[in-house]
Formats: sequence, C-alpha cells, structure tokens
Amino acid sequence: MRKLLLRLLIGGIFAIFGMINYYGNTDINPVTGEKQRVQLSPQQEQVIGIQARGEMAQQHGGLYPDEQLQDYVDAVGAKLISETDARQSPYNFEFHLLRDPQTINAFALPGGQVFLTAGLMRQLDDEAQLAGVLGHEIGHVIGRHGAEHIAKQQLGVSLVNAVGVAASDGSYGGGRNAAAIAQAVNQLVSLKYGRADELESDRLGLQFMVEAGYDPRGIVELMEILAQANGRGGAPPEFFSSHPNPGNRAAELASMIEQAFPNGIPAQLQDGSDRFNRIARPRLP
Repeated sequence: MRKLLLRLLIGGIFAIFGMINYYGNTDINPVTGEKQRVQLSPQQEQVIGIQARGEMAQQHGGLYPDEQLQDYVDAVGAKLISETDARQSPYNFEFHLLRDPQTINAFALPGGQVFLTAGLMRQLDDEAQLAGVLGHEIGHVIGRHGAEHIAKQQLGVSLVNAVGVAASDGSYGGGRNAAAIAQAVNQLVSLKYGRADELESDRLGLQFMVEAGYDPRGIVELMEILAQANGRGGAPPEFFSSHPNPGNRAAELASMIEQAFPNGIPAQLQDGSDRFNRIARPRLP
C-alpha cells in the first residue's frame, strides 16, 4: 500500500510540474496579438529549423538545381515578408525549392524555414498561386504552430511519465505497457496541424498576399488545383497529409475574400502570370 501511495505521489508530482510548465509559459504573438502557450524562444525556434533543414531537403532529393528559379521563389517570399505585417515577426525566413518532382507538398519548420517541392510548383499557373503557397506556410511560422505543438508534446511527455510511474506495479512490463498506452493518447493530442492552425494560416496567407499586391483568388485556385490532383486517382497530394483538409477550404477562403472585397477585387491586385510564365514555366519539367 505504501509503495502504491508513493508511486501515486511521484506520478502526481510529474503531472503537476508538467502542467505548471505548460500553462505557466505564455507569450504574446507580435503579429497576431494572440496569447500563446509556448516554451521556446523565437531564437530557439530558428535554431531547430536550421538544424533540420538539411535533413528535410534530403528527404526530397535535395534542392532544385536551378539558381534562377530559386532566386524567383526567394523574391516572391521576400515580397510577402517585407511588404506585409509579417515583417514584424522576429524570424529570418529562408525559402527552399526542392528537387522532388513527384510529391505535391509545401511545409515549414519552426523559425522560418519554408519549403515547396518541384512537384507542387509544376501544378501552379501564376505568381499569385505561388504567393498563396508561401503565404500559407509563412502563416504557420508566424502563428508559431510548431512551437505550440512542441509545448503540447512536452506536456504530453510529462503526463506519460506520470502515468508510467503511477501505474507501474514494480515490474518492467507493467510500467512499460501503461506508458505505451499513455504515449498513444499523447500522439492523438499532439497532431501536427489541426483545423484551427490551418484556418489561421489560410487567413494570414490571404492577408499577406493582399498586402503584397497579389490577387487573393490565387490561394483559392491553389486549393482547387490540389483538389483536382486529389481527384485524378492514385495517392492524394502529400499536402493533404501534412495539412489536414476538413471541410471545403476553398469555399471558406472565397467567403473571406467576398467579405473583404464586396465590390470586387481591386485592379491593383495582380496575379503575376506574365512573370511566372517568363521565369518559372520554362524551367519546370
């Protein structure tokens, strides 16, 4: 009985310290104004992203071997940062076009490392759609979604340890099984991106596109392109694996645009199709 009480006490201490650490660490996002539970500083996020960027590139065949095309992607990304509220963020963004011609995906690491595959780039028709891709990924970084989920994972680890200690009967197998069950629960709690993250990134991406002078319909067209790729059979675009797609996001984005521009899209917001066809299209297989 004493051993059981001791295990419960130690497990409770693990859980309490984990929850204090999670709920006691908050920060105000300088761009969104949101109060967030994060345990990493922006500098730590950047270190994580820089350390992981090489491995991420390797998984997709390395970087695309065309300096001019990479420069073009860099220029669109820089425009989305320098001419929008994104410039208030503390991150040094870097944009990487990956060689992978088959995978249709884009993703971002904490701290500002943004990637898109040649497979996705080939699906695009104009610069506004490219801005939609990059703007969405910039939204994930600025929304600090990676840092938020890392904090949740750290809380989950604390709770896993607490359950493992409290449920252990003193044998290796008992504690291991209890911890394995708890770990499975933790993985469900710590999904990479959820609906709220995606909606915030869509909203931020749309905002950055407009501020940078792009036609916001580009991001709606992007979602439609991905949906069409999904409907052609075979494996769905990897974009839908790393970016869950509950509901019709194209319709939601179209509704946001209608609310922002009830009298139609202003003429100064352009799709950049001429630049895209001149620079990008001839350099994509």
